[in-house]
Amino acid sequence: MAALGKIRSKGGILAGIIGFALFAFIAEELFRSCESTRNEQRQQVGEVLGEKINVTDFQKLVDEYTEVIKMQQGQENLNDDQMNQVKDMVWNSFVQSKLVEDEAKRLGLTVTDEEMQNILKAGTNPMLLQTPFVDQQTRRFDVNALQKFLAEYKTQSGTNPQLTEQYSRIYKYWTFIEKTLRQQTLAQKYQSLLAHCLLSNPIEAKMTFKDENEESNIQLAAFPYTDIADNKVQISDADLKAKYDELKPRFRQYVESRSVKYVDVQVAASQADQAAIQKEMNGYAKDLAAAADPTEVVRKSTSLFPYLGIPVSKSAFPTDIAGRLDSMAVGQTYGPVTNKDDNTVNIVKLVAKQQLPDSVEYRQIQVARSTPEATRKAADSIYTALQGGADFAAIAKKYGQTGESTWLTTQQYQFAPSLDKDSKNLIGTLNTLPVKEIRNIPFASGNIIVQVLNRKGMVNKYTAAVIKKNIEFSRNTYSTAYNKFSSFVSANQTADDIVKNAVKSGYTVQTVADITTAQHNLAGIHGTREALKWLFDAKEGDVSPMYECGDNDHLLVVILDKINAEGYRSLKDPQVNAMVKDEVMKDKKAEMLLAKVNGVNSLAAARAKGGKLSTVNQVTFAAPVFVATSGASEPALSGAAAATGKGKFCSQPVKGNAGVYFVQVTGKTMRPVKFDEKAQEQKLRQKAMQYAANFMNELYVKAGVVDNRYLFF
Repeated sequence: MAALGKIRSKGGILAGIIGFALFAFIAEELFRSCESTRNEQRQQVGEVLGEKINVTDFQKLVDEYTEVIKMQQGQENLNDDQMNQVKDMVWNSFVQSKLVEDEAKRLGLTVTDEEMQNILKAGTNPMLLQTPFVDQQTRRFDVNALQKFLAEYKTQSGTNPQLTEQYSRIYKYWTFIEKTLRQQTLAQKYQSLLAHCLLSNPIEAKMTFKDENEESNIQLAAFPYTDIADNKVQISDADLKAKYDELKPRFRQYVESRSVKYVDVQVAASQADQAAIQKEMNGYAKDLAAAADPTEVVRKSTSLFPYLGIPVSKSAFPTDIAGRLDSMAVGQTYGPVTNKDDNTVNIVKLVAKQQLPDSVEYRQIQVARSTPEATRKAADSIYTALQGGADFAAIAKKYGQTGESTWLTTQQYQFAPSLDKDSKNLIGTLNTLPVKEIRNIPFASGNIIVQVLNRKGMVNKYTAAVIKKNIEFSRNTYSTAYNKFSSFVSANQTADDIVKNAVKSGYTVQTVADITTAQHNLAGIHGTREALKWLFDAKEGDVSPMYECGDNDHLLVVILDKINAEGYRSLKDPQVNAMVKDEVMKDKKAEMLLAKVNGVNSLAAARAKGGKLSTVNQVTFAAPVFVATSGASEPALSGAAAATGKGKFCSQPVKGNAGVYFVQVTGKTMRPVKFDEKAQEQKLRQKAMQYAANFMNELYVKAGVVDNRYLFF
């Protein structure tokens, strides 16, 4: 009892301790929850219609599409700009698919498996023609070839790793095409549904035909706004406000953006650097001129352009080198010479020039045995049989090969970064072997017996060694530029100081407006993702750290000048203000000119008031009139001409984009085109389809799209 009494006497303290412990527990869980939420948000690339996509899932989509591009273009790697295009395509495709899927779900639109099979059987969709399953004779998609591949993909054992990898790449490529086809078909269905909400009829068809084909010849009296000096026009704040309210829908901004000031220093080679590069290249020029085989000289020089040692077309060479080849003699060395366009120093030696086929059709039999001697004997036996008139396809089949013909084009090998000895031997043989001739070619891993069946497109080909090197700055030059700019940034840590003192220090302050999170770099400078991340986390007036960026040749500091919030840009915005002021200026000048021409009832009277006369022929209602005297397109004149009868004077002055006009219609004729009601209605329906294609922008605006790619890419 005493113990209970003691506990009761301390009840308030115990309650407080328990309450604090509970609060600490709840707070800890809340903190963990918030931290977990923040970590999740940090991994989100974006959001569409409330659905979030994290960086891992987005990267999978990027990797998938990257492989597709590599297969389509025959490339092993994509550069930074190409990868940025891939990421944009993936993002846009993801957003559009989600928007269409959401709308289609509401309407009950789907793409069935049966519809997909019909698309494959028809084989006319352009995407299908980009697959490996195209019949080379008909140039049409072959669904049977696809089905055969899919069956082989499921049954192939994987004993050949190289074949397994090839099958896997093609299968992934096909699944991407199939998925994209389904998405494309659903979008087309939705677009078609919208388009059929816009109807055409015979009356509209006749009207539009008349609008397109009735031509008016007119005489104009123009009073350009430029005839009145701007300083003669008084514009008040009330005028600007009224015009802004009228034009306000134009100034809606759908995503938040940033406007910045920045100082960018691009480090360039000094005179000492250029002299050192020139001395180095003079040495390479001597070595290249003396070398019987340029391979080692080009390799040692670390040239930007590889030496393949085989004849290739002129298009394989850099533009500046290609333009020089025809003026050179075989064996001649030209350079070193500087190309300012790509900032390089260049040397070229023309090793050979030949007339060779651009493409060669051939077939082959590969021979490989357990030993080189067995391989040689088997190849000699096959070669002898073929020389004696044996059937090529039959022998190929005997050795487990098809013996089918294939084409080798110059394009397939001339951009290769390197070629081994065996590849050069094969290409050289195929380019020079006469049609129907057979050759037994020994390779390091076996023999190949080839027969040339056809040769097409005889062109000049060049074997040329090129040494192309960038004019690069030295480490000392970069350090000097870095230290100078770093000192400037340290001494000027506010926006005002940077703007005020930049010119004194030899720097230029530049501006960029309306940067959004969808951009991959700042001011077109590579490697500025860290600057973008800073920018969208900064406040107006903040100054960034100094960034080393570009291709390791830029130094950058950024000032966040303005945050442009989502919504309507205000009249205080410089761009908006300038646009509104320009419109008010035109309105005021139009009022002054209309007062001046009051009472004008003929072209003669208009000319007496200072109007500039001109003639414009073949004016139709469907196309705007271009007026040379005012230098502008004037849609209002098309309407005035169409509404005025032949030989009539339009007594009402026409207010246009660049002036005030009077119109005299001197003639009206119909173009010699026969009216086809059905064709005209079809044309109107196609136009409706084009209008319906704008639906995506409307869906995007309402979808709450969030784009955070700048944080990751």
